[in-house]
Amino acid sequence: MSSVLYDAQGPRAKRRNIVFSVVFLAALAAVLWWVYTKLDENNQLEWVLWKPFFTGTEAWNTYLWPGLQNTLKAAALAMVIALPLGAVLGIARLSDHVWVRVPAGAVVEFFRAIPVLVLMIFGLALFSEYTNVNADDRPLYAVVTGLVLYNAAVLAEIVRAGILSLPKGQSEAAMAVGLRKNQVMRFILLPQAVTAMLPAIVSQLVVIVKDTALGGAVLTFPELLAAVSAMIGYYGNPIASFTMVAVIFIVINFALTSFASWLEGRLRRGKKSTGAVLGADAVEELSAPGEHVDVTHDVEKGP
Repeated sequence: MSSVLYDAQGPRAKRRNIVFSVVFLAALAAVLWWVYTKLDENNQLEWVLWKPFFTGTEAWNTYLWPGLQNTLKAAALAMVIALPLGAVLGIARLSDHVWVRVPAGAVVEFFRAIPVLVLMIFGLALFSEYTNVNADDRPLYAVVTGLVLYNAAVLAEIVRAGILSLPKGQSEAAMAVGLRKNQVMRFILLPQAVTAMLPAIVSQLVVIVKDTALGGAVLTFPELLAAVSAMIGYYGNPIASFTMVAVIFIVINFALTSFASWLEGRLRRGKKSTGAVLGADAVEELSAPGEHVDVTHDVEKGP
């Protein structure tokens, strides 16, 4: 069956796709077998190396759980600060006032162009030289500072692009009925843009979670990945340790993207419209004594 987006495949195309699929699966199986044999030759699959993660709680309580707590703490703080800051900067870049638009644009472009690791190092030096922050807390402050500055700039561009993607008729119609520009932004544009921006925003939140590892690699921040070195030194199992940390990161990010997908679907379902227009007779019939009909509710929401 053909559609608007593509034509239906013919017999030759179907056979070609089947051949490509078989070749890909065979190549993937060969790579996995090669990895398995190499690990087995180096005795990296012995149960004694994986046992600490599946029997007992020493590895979890001593290494993994404390590191995971620090990772989640830094990521959560960065998200809570970067999201509203990015929204403010993104909206400011759309301002009609030059004295608002130009500085906001300069801030966004400046911090978006600097690597997040450089911002973290700069933050650590800043807190060391000019603040009284405890030495044990400085790595956390530096990691959060770097993540906030960089990701707020990226989120600002996401917000700006999401708002600009809406048809101009939305704002023109709202202004035609007497709404001010800030009301148009708050009540018309932002609610619609949120759904369109959600996948990009979640992708950036996943980046925040992963970038906390930079603090452990350079700033001695005791996050999840930094716990690998201690586990390797104690258990002598580099492959098993890195694999467990990778699985934990995958689970966290998969949970985050799954929640975002559910939320996006819920928002889209809530904004579905039947496209029905109520006539005057229907309104009079429904507006019986003692009843109140919200016409906008009936028009905007689907069944």
